Amino acid sequence: MRNKAIIEPFRIRMVEPLPVTTEAQRRQSLERAHYNPFLLRSREITIDLLTDSGTGAMSTAQWAAMMTGDETYAGSESFYALQEVARSLTGMKHVIPTHQGRSAEHILFSVLDAKDRVVLANTHFDTTRANVEYLGGEAIDLVIEEGLSPASRHPFKGNIDLERLEAQLSREGDRVAAVLMTITNNSGGGQPASLENLRAAGELARRYGRPFFLDAARFAENAWFIHEREPGQQDRTPREIAQEVFSLADGFTMSAKKDGLVNIGGLLCLNDDTLAERARALLILTEGYPTYGGLAGRDLAALAVGLEEVTQPEYLKYRVASVRYLHEMLDRMDVPLVHPAGGHAVYIDAAALYPHLKPWELPGVTLCNELYLEGGVRAVEIGTLMFGRPVDGAHDDPAALELVRLAFPRRTYTQSHVDWLADIVSEVVARRSTARGLRIKKQSLILRAFTAELEPIGSA
Repeated sequence: MRNKAIIEPFRIRMVEPLPVTTEAQRRQSLERAHYNPFLLRSREITIDLLTDSGTGAMSTAQWAAMMTGDETYAGSESFYALQEVARSLTGMKHVIPTHQGRSAEHILFSVLDAKDRVVLANTHFDTTRANVEYLGGEAIDLVIEEGLSPASRHPFKGNIDLERLEAQLSREGDRVAAVLMTITNNSGGGQPASLENLRAAGELARRYGRPFFLDAARFAENAWFIHEREPGQQDRTPREIAQEVFSLADGFTMSAKKDGLVNIGGLLCLNDDTLAERARALLILTEGYPTYGGLAGRDLAALAVGLEEVTQPEYLKYRVASVRYLHEMLDRMDVPLVHPAGGHAVYIDAAALYPHLKPWELPGVTLCNELYLEGGVRAVEIGTLMFGRPVDGAHDDPAALELVRLAFPRRTYTQSHVDWLADIVSEVVARRSTARGLRIKKQSLILRAFTAELEPIGSA
């Protein structure tokens, strides 16, 4: 009988010790961090699922490429190697490296003149929304109704609502700076957008004379879901699907720390000559010369290899299956989840887990703290701390969803780590009724989730 188990498609040749702490130590660490998991130190964390951004392991081929990185300030050969790979994959004319994705976002929305205009998206993630709003624009989310229902098992919950998109395009006219599709849709549970929906969104944008862009941080995972779930796509490779997706767009931003398989880096790729000229001028001001864009030559070289490796079917099959494995384990425990399993993370519905907590009592961060106290697991809230807006001295206008994301670093943890993690979640869920919420003591006006200081409700 054929073995149906899916193994890691790599061998481990280097190991890093995991910190092991006591509950007393974790309580002390959490208090020092003002109950915000972002403020914990790495030496205090056993399993770190805060993010999959830049936290994965690179391959031997990537490390080998780094050894030959060209550190020439202008005209680095490592840049030209990356440019060739990126053009082959995406078909984009202009390849502009940045030190990470949020820098690409800032440059893009600057050259699109977002001030007093709107950006229409399935869902903006936190840095995307922050960059639009910082530049004086308005970020409008138009994800389909199923994308706001954690229990829905729609296969493409990252789709944009085409009727609402067309209504906005018709109403706003030239005030629309761009239409943007986030693939996969991080804020909504790592859910993919279908090829059919991407085609239709691009066609609507063109019909109304508006540019169509992608937030392509997880483009390969999105392509794999299209391969798995969309009728007529099963015989196409992830690379072929990704190439078609990129062909639909006028450009894209990418945090290469996700599907670029590197620890640092981003891309802004464009087809419009005028936009690219303006983007490079701003790049020189803020990031560096256009052939390095804030990165070392060795980072450019590693990214060129990563963009080739990430579309390999064996890797993507393992990647998605490992996330699905934890999702199915927690589902059997009746943990409330976002369904179906996403590509890079398992999302727990903290509002359903803690119905006794109001959104402004931060059920998502409460769950993150409980996971850390139980087993040194760091997760991240995708909810009211991240996306809510203060409306008075006591309460926030809540986020659409109260989620906790368990994001898997790429090629980092094994099945035994995941089995152990499931046990930790089980212990936390068993005492759900005793969890008490948190309140905000101190917060920044921009991207407050990164630095906010919190305290348990009822504390002195």
